[in-house]
Amino acid sequence: MASFKDLKVNPKVCELLKKSGIISPTPVQEKVIPAARTGKDLIVRAKTGTGKTLAFLIPTIERLKKIPVTQALIIAPTRELAMQISKVAAEPAKISEVDSILISGGKDIFEEKNKLRRTPQLIIGTPGRLLDHVKRGTIQLKNVNKIILDEADELLKLGFIEDVENLIRETAGDKQLILCSATMPDRIKQLAAEFMSRPQEIFIEPKTVTLKNIEQIVLKTKQDKKFSRLVELLEKENPYLAIIFCGKKEIVSRLTLELAKKNFSVDELHGDLTQQQRNFVMKKFRDAKIQILVATDIAARGLDIEGITHVISYDIPRDVETYIHRIGRTGRAGKTGIAITLVTPEETEKLRRIESGIKKQISVRRPETKHPRRKQFKITGKNSVNKNISEKNVGNKKLTGKQIRAKKSAARNFSGKKK
Repeated sequence: MASFKDLKVNPKVCELLKKSGIISPTPVQEKVIPAARTGKDLIVRAKTGTGKTLAFLIPTIERLKKIPVTQALIIAPTRELAMQISKVAAEPAKISEVDSILISGGKDIFEEKNKLRRTPQLIIGTPGRLLDHVKRGTIQLKNVNKIILDEADELLKLGFIEDVENLIRETAGDKQLILCSATMPDRIKQLAAEFMSRPQEIFIEPKTVTLKNIEQIVLKTKQDKKFSRLVELLEKENPYLAIIFCGKKEIVSRLTLELAKKNFSVDELHGDLTQQQRNFVMKKFRDAKIQILVATDIAARGLDIEGITHVISYDIPRDVETYIHRIGRTGRAGKTGIAITLVTPEETEKLRRIESGIKKQISVRRPETKHPRRKQFKITGKNSVNKNISEKNVGNKKLTGKQIRAKKSAARNFSGKKK
């Protein structure tokens, strides 16, 4: 197996990675880092969690010239993912004396304009806000010759492809385009055909998903019982920090309100919140000032928070990639975690598709059946019969000696023994 040193990564960056616990490159890093240095267009097909962020950041940053000209653009589908990429890029950029900034909506656009005046070499952002700056004339992309589209299939799902195409058209004619995507829908293939020149394809064969630190559980329920099952689950598990994923922001808001009524420490995270609101909620969650975060998949993309013990899918994920992304929020940094998915009878087929994708049958936790407590006498032997009935206090009611003798006699008869 190659090392980062073998890949000729800056020794200072190697040391930085080592301090972060990253010793050896992942398969995608081993293939993408040298390929990206050639300047070729690349199509990188790899699942979430394979390390592709560092795979494209390392060669991109090391090839930037130390002049006040914007030369590289990284486009991400959501603010959270853009923030995560920016966070990963910060230290390697500092080592290489590269100026990078984040442009991701929800922030003061005039503050972003001030940052852009210093003409950073690397810009990381979301399509809508980047295009807004282009229209305002506050971003000049004519010298950008390195473009990375991260999670291109997600950009497509969220309706950003046209914005992305408009941004690419603003860049230099002679450019390198790196397209990272877990899947390759036809629309993404069209984009590649229009803007890429004989791209090299790097495909990381998906193996059985290794999430050994995460206990995966399916909790079967009915739609009208789902909320009560969730409440029972939270009371039983009592998580330190938990994320509950929902399919729609309306469900997120309703669920947050209902859980708050039950006195749970909870808040919500979804696309309708301003960036300031999101930052406030995330700080509370990171600081464990709230125990439960209810979120949509879009809002939660890119979350990397230590201490999350439980991930609960209130709504079953739409596909395998989303499932992996969700449960990967727990069991991080060598710690264990629990991922629980609530599944109704109508969602059984979706569950089968997820199990097929991860090549694993997820264990099912059966609902606990509650029975009323009943008084019973043991009848497996004379000593046990005598011992149980000899107690003077049965059901908190004191018996007379005559009543005890009568019960012993009845028990012997029941057990097939003669008086």
